[in-house]
Amino acid sequence: MLKLEHITKYYGDFLAVDDLCFEVNEGEIFGLLGVNGAGKTTTFRMIMGLLDPTKGSITLDGKPIGYDVTDQIGFLTEERSLLTKLTVKEQCLFYGHLKGMKEKDILDRMDYLLKKFEVPEYRDKKIKELSKGNQQKIQFITAILNNPKLLILDEPFSGLDPFNVELFKKEILEMASNGSMIIFSSHRMDHVELFCKKLAVMVQGKPVILGYLKDIKEQYRKKNIFIKGNVTKQELEKIDGVVEIIEKADELEVKIAEMDVAPRVFDALKDKTITKFIVEEPSLNEIFVAKVGETYEK
Repeated sequence: MLKLEHITKYYGDFLAVDDLCFEVNEGEIFGLLGVNGAGKTTTFRMIMGLLDPTKGSITLDGKPIGYDVTDQIGFLTEERSLLTKLTVKEQCLFYGHLKGMKEKDILDRMDYLLKKFEVPEYRDKKIKELSKGNQQKIQFITAILNNPKLLILDEPFSGLDPFNVELFKKEILEMASNGSMIIFSSHRMDHVELFCKKLAVMVQGKPVILGYLKDIKEQYRKKNIFIKGNVTKQELEKIDGVVEIIEKADELEVKIAEMDVAPRVFDALKDKTITKFIVEEPSLNEIFVAKVGETYEK
C-alpha cells in the first residue's frame, strides 16, 4: 500500500501542498487531478523521494521511500525525458541499470515490451528518429521496464492516436490486475473515468474532492436527462428544478437540481412522443469544473 499522511510542502513561504492524505492499495488505479499549478507535480516528486515533505509521511508497504524502495517505482512524466541521441536499446539499458536490473533481464523485458507495443523494429533506432507517438511508447516502456510495484502516469496518452491509446489502456489495466498500484493523472476526465475508482482533485495544493468516484457522483446531486422527441426547450424550462437545457444535434440534455426532479420531467412529457428518456450521473468533467470553480469563487 502507498500511504500519504497529512503531507504538507512549503517552498519558502509558498504552500504548494496542503495536508494531503490518500491511500492506494495493490491493484488500484488512483486518479490525482487538478488544474495547472495545483500541486500534482510536487506530490509526485515527494512520492518518488525526490523532495522531502515539510510535514507528514509517505510510505510504500509501511517503509519510508528511499533508494531501496525507488527501484520498485516507475514514473512516466508529462514532459519528454528521453535522451534523443541514444538508441531505444541504449535508453532501456540506461533506465534499467538505474533501477538495479541485470543487463540480460533488461534486454529480455525490452524485447517483450517492444513486441507487445508492436514496434520491435525500433530496437536499434535513435530516439530522435521516432515520431512523437512512438517516442511516447518508448517512454512508457522505460517506465514499466522494471515491472514496478508502484507506477505513476502523468498524461500518459499525450501524442497518441486512438489505436495506441487502446494499447496503453490494455497494459495499464493488466498491470493493475497483476497487483501494481497506479497513480493516473490526466486533464482528460473521460480517461480518468475509464480507469479510476478512487481519486483526489487538488486546487491550490489542497484536495477539494477525495474518495470513490461512485460516492462523489452520488453526493453531487445534480443529474442529467437526455431526451429525444417532440418537446421544446421552452416547455422544459418551465419545470421547477430544471437548471439548464443544452440543445444538441438530435436531442436535449436537461440538467436537473436533484434526482427528485426527474419524475416531474417525465410526467410533463406523458402526452408527447418520446423516443429517448435517460437519466444519467453527471460526468467527472462536469463535477471537476463545478468544484474547482466553487473553490476559486470563495
